[in-house]
Amino acid sequence: MMDQTRLAQAFRERHRSGGLILPNCWDAASARIFQAAGFDAVATTSAGVAWSRGVRDGEGLGREDMMREVAAIARATTLPFNADVEAGYGPSQADAAETARATWAAGAVGLNFEDVDYAAPRVLMTIPDQQARIAAIRAATPEVVINARTDVFLLGLGDSEAERIDMAVERGRAWLAAGADVVFLPGAIDPVVVARLAQGIGGPISLMAGPDAPPASILFAAGACRISTGPYPMLAVLERLKTLADGLAKDWKVMSPAGDGLASIGAVFG
Repeated sequence: MMDQTRLAQAFRERHRSGGLILPNCWDAASARIFQAAGFDAVATTSAGVAWSRGVRDGEGLGREDMMREVAAIARATTLPFNADVEAGYGPSQADAAETARATWAAGAVGLNFEDVDYAAPRVLMTIPDQQARIAAIRAATPEVVINARTDVFLLGLGDSEAERIDMAVERGRAWLAAGADVVFLPGAIDPVVVARLAQGIGGPISLMAGPDAPPASILFAAGACRISTGPYPMLAVLERLKTLADGLAKDWKVMSPAGDGLASIGAVFG
């Protein structure tokens, strides 16, 4: 437990120092590869974990199944580890607290927590309800690093960009007041918008960057402290796998690794 506490403290401090690029894994193997590449921490992508188990994203896996995957990944890495626990696997404060306790028990030192209401598509939890759920997480797991998410930009809510900024700022400030450490704003990648969000929220913000995002240095300069990769690494792997599968259907020799590929991957796992 002391090691986990130490990792949580290091993870929280890493956000304060800024410039954190956080790769998102979907299983123990991908976590180990990211660790071997020299990253400071690793996180799950709930989409990737779900897809790799043959179910949809958005709580297609329940709490018990997701925690089983989180625990397996936590055992595979010595880095600070952040788990994407979606919207907490239930709407109540008790659900959020139970998910947080299970996440910490599984070995994660940070968690992503969404404000989407899965019972009503394109609807977000009310600010008071989400604040209460964040506060319940904080009370249940005092040491965990809470990356509290709002899907205002991801869902394209509001009638204008200015309205989305105002909505996200209001929610972000409320999440910090309730006990979150960081405000997660997936869908926001315009540096001008990011700068306005950082200034308005007045606390640490994190982003998700895909292939269309500007360089990380620009987003960090705009005010982000953390940038995660979301499901994009997994999608890149699946794209390569699809190419290999198409070739394999024609000629098994496409499986032959180039250079020392097998040796280098094997070294990651000992």
